[in-house]
Amino acid sequence: MTFSYFPGCTLKTKAQDLDRWGRAAAKALGFELQELPEWQCCGAVYPLAKDEIATKLSSVRALAASRDLGQELVTLCSACHHVIKRVNGDMQNDKDIQTKVNNYLRLETPYTGQTSVLHYLEVLRDRVGFDEIAKRVKHPLTGRKIGAYYGCLLLRPSKEMGFDDPENPSIIEDFLRALGAEPVVYAMRNEYCGGYVTIENKSYAAKQVDRIMENARACGAQMLVTACPLCLYNLSVNATDGLPVQYFTQLLAEALGVKEEEDA
Repeated sequence: MTFSYFPGCTLKTKAQDLDRWGRAAAKALGFELQELPEWQCCGAVYPLAKDEIATKLSSVRALAASRDLGQELVTLCSACHHVIKRVNGDMQNDKDIQTKVNNYLRLETPYTGQTSVLHYLEVLRDRVGFDEIAKRVKHPLTGRKIGAYYGCLLLRPSKEMGFDDPENPSIIEDFLRALGAEPVVYAMRNEYCGGYVTIENKSYAAKQVDRIMENARACGAQMLVTACPLCLYNLSVNATDGLPVQYFTQLLAEALGVKEEEDA
């Protein structure tokens, strides 16, 4: 299986572990992430103004390039996935946006939302299968109590994202079970971490993070995993007394024996 891959800016800088171990694990599981050669920043935040067209163009370019390759488009960063998935929905469902974008880009074949957008976790669940992943595990994460931190962007708005139940998600818990870990379900796993508010009001973000950490620890979590670089930053930097936090790809690579091989 070969997928077009949109890494995004942060995975080339502060979130290199999310990218590095995602690529390595993909190779071990038998699928290829083919990085789009001329991708640009997705915009980082989905533009809510209906007449905002310019900031959607880079996402459409990536979507059209993936379409032209005949491949599904895979993302790892929660923010990139959120923006690209919602822009793709605009191109499928909003004729005004579709017309304006195509008039600007002048693609050889107009883009109308033909590409399927998948998060890496959806590839693991829906293309590889968690049962198959469990068979490939070399170093089970037995005895490790791990809490999933979903945050906001993967789950909401639920109708547009179609990722999981926004109130009671299970995809990361099922992923952790496949690796042999014990997933810890806690109430604040899908609550707001403070997001970009940390830039202007770090104390507010710290308050949110402390609530998340206290809830996870009270339910027995020994560490947290996430797919979002901004969430990992807030959970790691703004916590008063936090739990360890890693990207889910790091755990996947560890369980598959990939980290051990690369570190040897």
